[in-house]
Amino acid sequence: MKPGELLVQGERIIEVGTSVKHPAGAEIIDLGNRTLLPGLIDAHIHLFLHPGAEDLQTVQESVPQRTITATLAARDDLMAGFTAERDMGTEGAGSADTAVRNAIDAGLIPGPRLRISGNAINILGGHEDAIGYNPEQRVLPNANYANNTDELIAVMRQQFKEGADFIKIYETGADSVKDGALSTPYQYTEAQLEAAVKEAARLGKQVAVHATGEPGTLYAAQAGVVSIDHADQLSDETMRLMKEKQIFAVPTFTIFEYFAEHAATPEQSTHEHQILDLKVQQFKKQIAAAVPMAVGSDVGPFPHGTQARELVLMVKYGMSPLAVLQADLLNGSKLLGWNGQIGSLEPGYLADVIAVSGDPLEDISVLENVGFVMKGGAVYKK
Repeated sequence: MKPGELLVQGERIIEVGTSVKHPAGAEIIDLGNRTLLPGLIDAHIHLFLHPGAEDLQTVQESVPQRTITATLAARDDLMAGFTAERDMGTEGAGSADTAVRNAIDAGLIPGPRLRISGNAINILGGHEDAIGYNPEQRVLPNANYANNTDELIAVMRQQFKEGADFIKIYETGADSVKDGALSTPYQYTEAQLEAAVKEAARLGKQVAVHATGEPGTLYAAQAGVVSIDHADQLSDETMRLMKEKQIFAVPTFTIFEYFAEHAATPEQSTHEHQILDLKVQQFKKQIAAAVPMAVGSDVGPFPHGTQARELVLMVKYGMSPLAVLQADLLNGSKLLGWNGQIGSLEPGYLADVIAVSGDPLEDISVLENVGFVMKGGAVYKK
């Protein structure tokens, strides 16, 4: 490690080097022996979720209550060094994330730069539908229903109208393990997903999918989505297409580990551990096939502000610390549509800067304890 200085003016970096200009009257922040890095990026979060029964949060908590929860979650994530995030669905709070994003952008509340999707989209009886309740109660799903191409496009248009930056679609679920292999039904055909991708592209926007396994993961890759989140099981053809089209896999190991360790029953624990084990085997194949990776934790069902664990797990399961940092910062900035703005400490980039004790290239876990946070030139933690 060598000495480094940044000159920040307004919200941007002006100069970077072992020594930079010290203009008269400039405030000097001396971080001592810490390592400077660009702000971390989490490409898969849920600001509107907290630990506890996920499906009941929609039923028991009002949208205003959940929005307050989301503002506190945004602050916790920022204080942990995550200066940019992609919210992958409000889980039943509709477009309330528009208000949270706009309040952060206006400087009214602390939080990361956000790309938001409103509610995710799902089929009737699909992965995020309210299954297992008295049907007469008409319990709301945690996503918006769309059962065919026309409905899909109509729901997307409504979400864009309400402020969504991108669309999140559930493409697979529920997951099970049969004869030692992951099995998961698909929800939308390749043609339906392609129509969704084209509709988003009409407005210069993109579609991301929750997709754990085949054939749903293949349909998503064929359709040209921007990311396949979870990506537990990818066929050779799916991996080839993802590499060719630069579609990002977002593994979300932290949520799988959390569910395995916090299962309600021994049977559930066995099931979650089986899926995690299969996922790790597949991840090693994906690394070998050079599938483009981004870093997303699925934070929400586990506590906000603790999601640097994701980088630790990606190293544990086969990536080098450097490759994980590149996936987080370089690929994350591309995935969120801020390429050339964030993810690097360069002149002209936004001044999103964090500092940690130690060298993350030697020990990635130092990122779990971020001591300094600047976003857009404003210091939030010192």
